[in-house]
Amino acid sequence: MNSISRFLFATACGVVLGIAVHIVVVLASPRFAEGDAIARVRSTLESETAQIVSPPGGGATWLPLPDPALAIAACAFDLNEGPARIAAKTGETFLSFSLHSKTSGVFFAVTDRAAIRGELELVIMTPRQLDEARAEEDENEPSRDVRIVAPEEQGYVIVRVAAPVRSLRPAATRAAEAVSCTVDGEGGEE
Repeated sequence: MNSISRFLFATACGVVLGIAVHIVVVLASPRFAEGDAIARVRSTLESETAQIVSPPGGGATWLPLPDPALAIAACAFDLNEGPARIAAKTGETFLSFSLHSKTSGVFFAVTDRAAIRGELELVIMTPRQLDEARAEEDENEPSRDVRIVAPEEQGYVIVRVAAPVRSLRPAATRAAEAVSCTVDGEGGEE
């Protein structure tokens, strides 16, 4: 092996090693971040309503480039405590929920169009909790809840309420703050 071949081989090994290190760093960095979204909304676990993280019209927030026409609220959930029930009354303004897991991002999204008689109720649960709920359900009285199986036990819900004109901003903020985030039942999985 001549010196040029050894140089090219060493360069190729260095490039492959550099690529591998960059891929590992990019994929692992969210796990080590202390200021990630779940850490920022964890304080809402104790609250029974969503907390405003970005009021309409903008303002100081940890969200990157929030839409000034939206009131954005959040609430965290921990399915080890039981299924999480997210409920809202729909009105004249657009309302949407996006459900996020701790590490894998968005796993479900729904808008006010899914509401039944002006109410939108989501129940987030583990596969085991869903099986238990189905076993306890009365066949003659089916549930109106939208049941969602979460990929992880911990996550958060982002609530967005539109305020397309300045006069609707207070109503949008009230609607976002009125979203209920509670735990169904006591105890979780063992």
